[in-house]
Amino acid sequence: MELFWDKRYRHLFSAQVIALIGTGLTTVGLALLASELAGSRAGVVLGTALAIKMIAYVVIAPVVGAYATRLPRRALLVALDLMRALVVLSLPFVTAVWQVYVLIFLLNTFSAGFTPVFQATIPDIFEDERRYTKALSMSRLAYDLENLLSPLFAAMLLAVMSFNALFVLNAVAFMLSALLVVSVSLPSSQAPAKVVGGVWARLTQGAGIYLRTPRLRGLLALNMAVASAGAMQIVNTVVYVRHVLGAGEASVAIAFAAAGFGSMLIALSMPRLLKRLNQRAVMLAGGC
Repeated sequence: MELFWDKRYRHLFSAQVIALIGTGLTTVGLALLASELAGSRAGVVLGTALAIKMIAYVVIAPVVGAYATRLPRRALLVALDLMRALVVLSLPFVTAVWQVYVLIFLLNTFSAGFTPVFQATIPDIFEDERRYTKALSMSRLAYDLENLLSPLFAAMLLAVMSFNALFVLNAVAFMLSALLVVSVSLPSSQAPAKVVGGVWARLTQGAGIYLRTPRLRGLLALNMAVASAGAMQIVNTVVYVRHVLGAGEASVAIAFAAAGFGSMLIALSMPRLLKRLNQRAVMLAGGC
């Protein structure tokens, strides 16, 4: 709990959790929106939307990471939160699949800008390695909790309201996140190491370091395996639940929650498992 004695981290972590829960609601709402627009072809729509999301992250995140140190952090984070809120508020009004694709690209463009700036702020708040490591663990826990709690909240909400309300609640979550960021003074960006070679070198420096490190290349392969399984779950859950089982909207949210519960169960079991098993063997088993 010592991390939360620092007001800056306490507010930033709260902003992260609130925004993540809102994003989780939109994940469920987007699956139901795709089902409404495309019927049994909802998996194709979600798969395309997921690909667009990744393209936005791959293209935008390196650019923001390269130039974020030159921009005021707090103003940038708040602006990106408000832009994300505006995009999700537009989702209830879409009438065609192509509109979904455009909004998903915009939403993840702003998220791809938000994430690296947010993550780069943490080591400037906790400069000692011990507390920084704890902060990273808390961030990972927040993502796992979102996978479990957001679908459960969505299931309860869908019992009394339309799935379009999930998008509105996500917009509210982004606005609350912006207010929490505004409420604290963030440390200034540390001066980056000079990069020789201009714009292209600045954009590719991080990827070059990553790919030149053998252990990180192995981690990349494992992440691809995990991401493939996660993509199948996100894309096909709504199709299977709605069109194969013939269940309702709340059942889709419960199915997403079951996947999140599995992730949480393994995450909480890891410390005890790693006391008995080799770390490499556990990671390879997860990849298989």
